[in-house]
Amino acid sequence: MLPVVETEEQWDVLAEDEAVLRAGAEDLCGRLGLGGVPLERFTEGSVPVYAVGGALVLKLFPPPSARDGVVEERVLSRLHGALPIPTPEVQAAGEYVNGWRYVLMSRLAGEGLATAWPRVPDAERGRIARECGEALAVLHGLDPEPLAPVLGPGDWAAFLARQRAGAVERQRERGLPQAWLEQIPEFLEAAPLPRAPERALLHTEFMREHLLVDPADGWRLTGLFDFEPAMIGDPAYDLVAVGLFTTRADPALFGRLLDGYGRPADPRLLMAYTLLHVYSHLPWYLRELKPSATTLDDLAQEWFGTA
Repeated sequence: MLPVVETEEQWDVLAEDEAVLRAGAEDLCGRLGLGGVPLERFTEGSVPVYAVGGALVLKLFPPPSARDGVVEERVLSRLHGALPIPTPEVQAAGEYVNGWRYVLMSRLAGEGLATAWPRVPDAERGRIARECGEALAVLHGLDPEPLAPVLGPGDWAAFLARQRAGAVERQRERGLPQAWLEQIPEFLEAAPLPRAPERALLHTEFMREHLLVDPADGWRLTGLFDFEPAMIGDPAYDLVAVGLFTTRADPALFGRLLDGYGRPADPRLLMAYTLLHVYSHLPWYLRELKPSATTLDDLAQEWFGTA
């Protein structure tokens, strides 16, 4: 049985206690009729995730993240069979004990695209990029309103205003050098942020780490997962993680992806959303992608331009 967790600090301590977490996962599996099925914890993820045998995955949400469990359940239920890329099918979900929630879902086949990428032939990389764009187009074309009761932020303009008000300080806390910090206010002031964008269902972390492929079947895309950070908002917001972590500032790949997506993207808008994103960490992006640009305008072209 999993213990009471009331604060993020308590969760940070418990997250490292695998004996307690595994005992809770085993108890829950027993209640779900899966007692004795082998459990194997995945190393990735901000919450505990276990493979249950070879066919199922159990995701546990501590009380501070219980809402994420509701989001994951509702979004996965909405998406089952709706996208060109398979998504997990919810088998069971709900409350466990002491405020914990869980989602039991089907396990997707394939290998993580992030680890497989160095072995993927160039021609297949382009095809994968295009198919990612096609999948995003379908995702963004779905009616998001049935999910509005559980997905934020509700008022998109108010959300952007809050993010904009804290944009400089957020990056300062993450260690962004002053030469970049002083550019942010003017860049956001001139950015082409739409006042009333279309409302779309957003994954928000569409990247190689959340995609699966089958190397034995022509590198076919076999899975898209991790929908707990899903939101409803401007479709362009979803292209931030795409440009940074799926095509990784490769203009040819980003161009192929946008071909599949079926619409162009304004690099300056995507750069603005990079600064306003809830998970924005510009110093990390700079370390990962090592751009040559020294201004936000040039960085927009380098990261989100197309060949």
